Amino acid sequence: MSQTEWSPSSWKTKPINQWVEYPDQEAFEAAYNYISHLPPLVTSGEILRLRSELAAAEDGEYFVLQGGDCSETFDACTPDVITSKLKILLLMSYILIYGSRKRVVRIGRIAGQYAKPRSKPTETRNGVTLPSYRGPLINSPEFTAEARTPNPVNMRRAYGHAALTLNFMRSLIAGGFTDMHHPEYWELGFINLSEHSREYRHIFQAISTSIDFMEIVAGKMDSLAETRFYCSHEGLHLPYEMAQTRPVPRRTGFYDLTTHLPWIGERTRQIDGAHVEFFRGIANPIGVKVGPTMKPDELIDLTKVLNPANEKGRLCLICRFGASKVEEVLPPLVQAVLREKRNVLWISDPMHGNTHSTASGLKTRSFDDILNELLCASRILDREGTHLGGIHFELTGENVTECTGGVRGLTEADLVKDYQTEVDPRLNYEQSIEMALLIAERQASKRR
Repeated sequence: MSQTEWSPSSWKTKPINQWVEYPDQEAFEAAYNYISHLPPLVTSGEILRLRSELAAAEDGEYFVLQGGDCSETFDACTPDVITSKLKILLLMSYILIYGSRKRVVRIGRIAGQYAKPRSKPTETRNGVTLPSYRGPLINSPEFTAEARTPNPVNMRRAYGHAALTLNFMRSLIAGGFTDMHHPEYWELGFINLSEHSREYRHIFQAISTSIDFMEIVAGKMDSLAETRFYCSHEGLHLPYEMAQTRPVPRRTGFYDLTTHLPWIGERTRQIDGAHVEFFRGIANPIGVKVGPTMKPDELIDLTKVLNPANEKGRLCLICRFGASKVEEVLPPLVQAVLREKRNVLWISDPMHGNTHSTASGLKTRSFDDILNELLCASRILDREGTHLGGIHFELTGENVTECTGGVRGLTEADLVKDYQTEVDPRLNYEQSIEMALLIAERQASKRR
């Protein structure tokens, strides 16, 4: 199919994975029509600015930090929770800037990460089988027939909560919350308990000293009060994405205005499938999750469909293999992309390939496995003659116990202390800061 034959609804002619069947089609149409007439959640100008920064990241001038919840919940749309997400991404980004001496593109898994793919369409407990929980955009986690039935009203609720989240984030940024002159605004209440607190404070003292010196020489640097944040989510539920996809005055093409950076998941990246069909026609920068089953020829074909003009800043390959598989799988993919001279941004997602369950049934991830996959991916990309352009984490600014390891040595027995996630486990605030410090150390050592 040629580009001229694309439309926001042409995906309906393709086979689709992870489809949601709504029992009440009339209510579904009403919810879709309601969202489609609402103002956009993001603007085309923001989207194009992100594309230019991602293009610069391909050239090694920027580094991407993408992080946030596995699956957002409507209940977490509160000032404290939103603020803590901004704080942890700010803290991590400045640690990375200090280590890499590069600008950082901050992208949250936020204001739209409300749908989750599932390996099985149903779940059975005590002989009762119900639809799987698919995220609050679709249904509810309680194990009842009513809660698990897909509810189209949730699409309206998702739009509303995304709008509230974005409005609060923009208000914080406009109000000076991200001003580098005041890093004390970002303090997480438990940072002083961390064994890394001394190292963390050394970095921010060095940054503060540098700012003071430059302002003595050059005067007040107002640009330090300006910090950009972008939002992203998996574009899994295509009716929700399509409802906000539209042309924009004085620009060419169609924009998915639910988010700045939507991505295609590992389960929905079939080259002849509905998700690839939808994504190939939108003007946003897009991501694709690349897992251990991806073959080099398949990856090249996918890049040609999703980025036919081979533009920089268009396509992010978000790699998620698992620590035990990255050395085997990643090199031939990188070699194929370089051989075909395809423009992509390599991002490591070291979370999803390293998930396992404890004896009690809790999903968890090992800090060491996450770090090992990330460092291995970075070494491979360097060795092949390109570079790691970003990192993608499921994390939170809260003091949860969902992943094992880290400086405090959390064990599987510790997970029950504060295990909150309904879907996949996240790094907590301390593990996230430790991860940023270790990555910064690796980047600094490459400069020496």
